[in-house]
Amino acid sequence: MTTTALDAALEQHTPVHRVPLSRVTRVELRKMFDTRSGYWLMASIVIAALGSTVAIILFAPDEDLTYYTFAQAIGFPMTVILPIIAVLSITGEWSQRTGLTTFTLVPHRHRIVLAKVAASVAVGISSMLFALAVGIAGNIVGTTVAGTDQVWDVSLAHGVEIMVGSLLCLLTGTMLGILFRSSPVALVMYFVSSLLVPTVSGMLATTQGWYQDLQPWVDLNLAQGTLFDGTIAGDQWAHLAAAAAVWLILPGLLGLRLVMRAEVK
Repeated sequence: MTTTALDAALEQHTPVHRVPLSRVTRVELRKMFDTRSGYWLMASIVIAALGSTVAIILFAPDEDLTYYTFAQAIGFPMTVILPIIAVLSITGEWSQRTGLTTFTLVPHRHRIVLAKVAASVAVGISSMLFALAVGIAGNIVGTTVAGTDQVWDVSLAHGVEIMVGSLLCLLTGTMLGILFRSSPVALVMYFVSSLLVPTVSGMLATTQGWYQDLQPWVDLNLAQGTLFDGTIAGDQWAHLAAAAAVWLILPGLLGLRLVMRAEVK
């Protein structure tokens, strides 16, 4: 083979195509179910929804058998489980030391993070739709057993607001997973942000006059509460957007930058 022929052969190479984001998302979604812990964590959503519904039917007073009662009972464990799912999905590459393999196969780390977020949101939406169906069934069965009229006191708009509030809880776990990249630390920080921070914020609003006007703009839990209550209107949407920017978007962007710059071991 001549030098010219060799150079021509070297120039003929097969173009490398980027792995489609949809395929990466499907892989991340499958990884959420493949492990035993992941499987049972997903199963806990079903167990919690069914258990809460049965408990309401058995123990709630007849006058409390409304759809909102079922939605509240099912929604509370969901707001705890979904962020845990998001945290474990994001931090798995570091806690299970699979990052080197993952980021070698897909070198663009932001695409891996985006796929994980998309997979978590897909699981969250599917879980909420399942909870919606269980709540409907529970309300029908509960009122039939008790012999009372069915009460559908959650409008379509309120149902969407509840889903948005639950997704914000999930995205809080996503943000903490990206920021800390450690399952124990991110989980601890989630419970600190959801339990301790609202308490401190409420105390400040009670004792410090300067904070009362600031609280609606920086207290994400307070802003989310209006979504779950169905009372959000007017300026409260701006409060929610500002609080989400402070607690979700800015820390998430910082965490993404750290992910892009961190050494993969």
